[in-house]
Amino acid sequence: MMKAFFPYAEETQGIIVRVAVNYLAEQSEPGKQRWFWSYHIRIENGSDEPVQLLTRHWLITDADGDEQIIDGEGVVGEQPVIKPGASYDYVSGCPLATPSGSMRGSYGMIGRGGERRSITIPHFALREPVVSE
Repeated sequence: MMKAFFPYAEETQGIIVRVAVNYLAEQSEPGKQRWFWSYHIRIENGSDEPVQLLTRHWLITDADGDEQIIDGEGVVGEQPVIKPGASYDYVSGCPLATPSGSMRGSYGMIGRGGERRSITIPHFALREPVVSE
């Protein structure tokens, strides 16, 4: 069930980042070179201490190979503390000027003792679904 809902997953230092992607046809305008996806992220803390998500780093690549780097504080306006055994979910979105692309990145987190961690976000595809006639 978890694999089907979150087809992309990566574990770093006991922190698992899972991703599910949805193409949003109703927000896309292919005639205007605009395709839009939402992505659902679940961050699971499998370590033995709380961690706080401080920063995000994204590399977004479109079908033409054009890259966009996004760096910022937190996610969706939050810098959550995730306790051991707990998880944190959020949903965000990504527009592209091509009908496909990909995203990957990392979260900057800090542990209880002040040590910084770079947590890998799995590489995931952004694809317009194929509709069969």
